[in-house]
Amino acid sequence: MLRPFRFAVLALAIVLSAAVAPAFAQEAASPPEKVVQTQPGGDVDALVRILQDDKARAALIERLKGAAAPAPEKSVESAKTESAKTGGDGPTAAPTEAAAVDAAKSAEGAAEPTFARRAAEYTRAVAERAAALSAASVTVVGDLASIVTGAEGGEGFDWGRLIAVAATIGVTFAVFLGLRALGIPFYRWIGRRAASAHLGGRVLLVIASVVVDALMIVIAWGAGYAFALQFGESGVMSIQQTLYLNAFFAVELAKVALRALFSPAQPPLRALPIEDDAANYWYFWGSRIVSTLGYTFLFVAPIVAAAVSPAAAQALRIVVAFATLMMAVAIVLQNRSRVRARLAQKTEVTKSDALSTFYAFLARFWHFAALIWLVALFVVWLANPTEALPFMARATAQTLAAMALGTVLTAFISRLISGGLHVPDNVKARLPLLERRLNAFIPAILKVVRIVVLALVLLVVAQSWALFDFLGWLGTEVGARVATSALLAGLIVVIGLSVFVGMSSWVEYRLNPEFGHVPNAREKTLLTLFRNAFTIALVILVAMMALAQLGVNIAPLLAGAGVLGLAIGFGAQSLVKDIITGLFIQLENAMNTGDNVTVAGVTGTVENLTIRSVGIRSLNGTYHLIPFSSVESVSNNTKIFSYHMVEMGVAYRESIPDVRQAMQDAFDRLKETAHGAAIIAPFEIQGLTVFGDSAITVRGRIKTEPGKQWAVGRAYNEIVKEIFDERGIEMPFPHVTIYMGEDRDGKAPPLRVAGDGKAPLLAVESARPAAAPSARPQATRASDRVETLDGPADEAS
Repeated sequence: MLRPFRFAVLALAIVLSAAVAPAFAQEAASPPEKVVQTQPGGDVDALVRILQDDKARAALIERLKGAAAPAPEKSVESAKTESAKTGGDGPTAAPTEAAAVDAAKSAEGAAEPTFARRAAEYTRAVAERAAALSAASVTVVGDLASIVTGAEGGEGFDWGRLIAVAATIGVTFAVFLGLRALGIPFYRWIGRRAASAHLGGRVLLVIASVVVDALMIVIAWGAGYAFALQFGESGVMSIQQTLYLNAFFAVELAKVALRALFSPAQPPLRALPIEDDAANYWYFWGSRIVSTLGYTFLFVAPIVAAAVSPAAAQALRIVVAFATLMMAVAIVLQNRSRVRARLAQKTEVTKSDALSTFYAFLARFWHFAALIWLVALFVVWLANPTEALPFMARATAQTLAAMALGTVLTAFISRLISGGLHVPDNVKARLPLLERRLNAFIPAILKVVRIVVLALVLLVVAQSWALFDFLGWLGTEVGARVATSALLAGLIVVIGLSVFVGMSSWVEYRLNPEFGHVPNAREKTLLTLFRNAFTIALVILVAMMALAQLGVNIAPLLAGAGVLGLAIGFGAQSLVKDIITGLFIQLENAMNTGDNVTVAGVTGTVENLTIRSVGIRSLNGTYHLIPFSSVESVSNNTKIFSYHMVEMGVAYRESIPDVRQAMQDAFDRLKETAHGAAIIAPFEIQGLTVFGDSAITVRGRIKTEPGKQWAVGRAYNEIVKEIFDERGIEMPFPHVTIYMGEDRDGKAPPLRVAGDGKAPLLAVESARPAAAPSARPQATRASDRVETLDGPADEAS
């Protein structure tokens, strides 16, 4: 349990010594001078008297020019010559030569600073500061004691000024807290209005609440200034009161921004979409960090620097900054799991995306990045606060702004197109699939947008932290060429997608039977093949053009594609055979989409036809994909016209002319139904064709439109059955005759039926003897044949 405390104490001692040692080392190196303290305003009066005297003013100007004039540069050789002239071994020769050598080396190093040299300089600085630690600690204690005791000839601390500052603090905070108490009803009212307002009204109400909150700060700040001026000596306020009021104004305005972001008291006025507990937590710690750093750096440290020494003020700043660092580290470690869970939710939302990978990486290592940033900020502030700290603050602000803007932009675009794209009704009627085709691009568009936004954010971060000078790189010839090539390649891809959508929409319009002429099967097939071939050609063309813009030499690719095609031709002969056979099938117009064909032993309707294969849907719903290399013949049942073959089996006793007339009457009745429109020729009766075992067959033929023969045939069969029944024309069917034998008189013996003991036995005699000892089933009739296919389903059947 004591290890973290010991580590904190040790780290605090190291950073404290590293920061305050140089100032005290400089003070120790210079001879002690007596500090003369003057009354407030004494320095100003002395300066006024000097400026009023011409001679004194001229002397002051000369002294300032001499102090500002740069020292003449000396080379290493000249420094060694002067050292030799002074004796070389004297007490001043060695330091002079060493200083000249160091100056020459510094000039050489400044020409091209390297990482090793900078690391060596920082290491030397830390060692020098650590060497002066002991002397600095004693001096700090003595200087802090001089605030009260007035040591070294001082006059002690001005308690009247302290009381004035305390009174100003009390008045300022009293006015501020009073205004906050009076504004509570206003914030409640504006919070209720914001809860029921739309987005624009809510933004305006949030801005109004921020303005009122800032106005309270301005009023309290003005009241503090008025009090300090009214009750100060001769109407003049002290510099300590001014420091406090400026610190109060800056700190409280920063807390106004925190209240606008988190709004712990009024959730409807909260700018960030977080829960109440999280808002209270972050506002609590954020306001305390801002107050601690703000009042220390803007108020307390300047007073200590004026009353004691700049080194004491720097020591105070380091102590407070280190304590704030430890506080921030504790906050990061405390919220490690919570932030990881929130980022994991983002990963689930953007699954299978580059942004989800970034969120997953950030969820695992965000706390390491935060801790490194906090420590780096503290070290940079210690090492070079005048240059490195503003750079780091500016880079951090730009990074946060880029991340916030990227998040808002991604969320806005996702919300804008997440509901889908909608086309006008008249366009939807002409192009029914256009809206669905455009909405199919939305996931890809969102993915591309997220990747582009993430890349831009990373480039801004790299530019902000000087990791990669992207703007400078764009200014070079190579950068301009790469950027232009990338933009042109992206433009080519966008144009290619637009051409694809336009071509697909045109094909869809041509295939739409509601507009223009109704496309036939041949047009459907050719348009489908054209769309597939055009898509392949467009993809190859766009890819080649984009690669050419990116600087890729496509000539070897074309040559390699030719060689690869030749190798594929030898290695994939079946594929080549598929393509060649399919090409000739299309040229000969053997089948089209929607035809009922028999291919490779499979009978069904053609649903998909490409240059390599044909997709057939059989009557039972099975989809068959047949490559053309396995096709030896194509039987098209729906080419130009079709026939329904009528083969009626009747008994031998029936009159053939009566049967022919009945079949003709059935055809005439069929033409009067809805199927009559599909009949394109008179009924053809071909006459008696087969003498079967138990029936004779009469054949006829009905000519119909392509694909209508099955529906027409089913309707004709129903009608001819009704007419045969009306006219008593027998259509044989299988009979079974039971022969019981006969007695000497030629009579059949009675059939004995055994009962259950309750009913009497029955004697059944046949009315007449059987005509034949046996009868064979009549299996040659058309009604007895089992057909594997009765044609496609038809709504008119």
